[in-house]
Amino acid sequence: MSIVCSGSVAFDYLMRFPGYFKEQILADHLDSISLSFLVDEMVRLQGGIAPNVCYSLALLGGKPMLFATVGEDFGEYRQWLEDRGVDCRFARVIPGKFTASFFSNTDLANAQIASFYTGAMGNSADLKVAELAGEQVDLFMISPSDPQAMIGYARQCKELGIPYGFDPSQQIVRMDKQMIREGVEGARFLFCNDYEFELLKKHSEWTESEVLAQVECAVITHGEKGSRIHYGSQVWDVPVFEPESIVDPTGVGDAYRSGFLTGYFNGFDWDLCGRMGALASTYVLEKKGTQSHAYTRSAFVERFRERWDDGGLLDVLLSR
Repeated sequence: MSIVCSGSVAFDYLMRFPGYFKEQILADHLDSISLSFLVDEMVRLQGGIAPNVCYSLALLGGKPMLFATVGEDFGEYRQWLEDRGVDCRFARVIPGKFTASFFSNTDLANAQIASFYTGAMGNSADLKVAELAGEQVDLFMISPSDPQAMIGYARQCKELGIPYGFDPSQQIVRMDKQMIREGVEGARFLFCNDYEFELLKKHSEWTESEVLAQVECAVITHGEKGSRIHYGSQVWDVPVFEPESIVDPTGVGDAYRSGFLTGYFNGFDWDLCGRMGALASTYVLEKKGTQSHAYTRSAFVERFRERWDDGGLLDVLLSR
């Protein structure tokens, strides 16, 4: 399978303040607020939806391609991904810009003050799907980045006859009705969580049945309740793979997509695809960071079989 992943690429700078923000904020001086917090802990983690999906696809034996705009500081991140089997030839560096970055400071009450720098992600529309001419593309994944770029990719995929998956998630609120409808209509896959699906219906002004009629398959995740897969008039409810511990839910949806798509391109039924997605997401849930998990394909298969019966189908992952 050859899956091209577009979407955000970012660094996450996560800081911890050993106090309480509320004790430093003076309610009667909000018009002149000026604060600086001395933190005693910071980590920088690789993030962004596109490389997150690529990372787990590569763990499962895929050869994903990253299709995104990045900053001049992307060199080390590029090497990290390439060392793990991700094709980064279509990660374009934007001169004079940094890779998109999320800066988060959390206090002892888990209150958070954060900022997001768009950086090179703002140039996403500079990339054109036609640049993939000559490459095998089994699926083009459209994940959140610049909304105009996302809809542009959908339009270009339709023009070029390239099947695509549409994952609008947090950018739904920045799209108007026509943009959402254009992205959804004709997609092979629609990926959302349950709350995002409600937003999508609201902003598209479509009913659930009208949304589902536009796509070949819709996958809606429901957190601890599992996921629901819609294909035609059929529905599959897939349970979660219970984690050993819950550390950080960030990025679990990205890993789910990787597991699900790996199953799909191996010809598995929808239920097995969903269960592969469930286990792939659990590995992320058990770690801090979206690319901190690691496993061999044999370990993935062994763990899957501790709980579920795949009828031997997952052996195909071991032959790669």
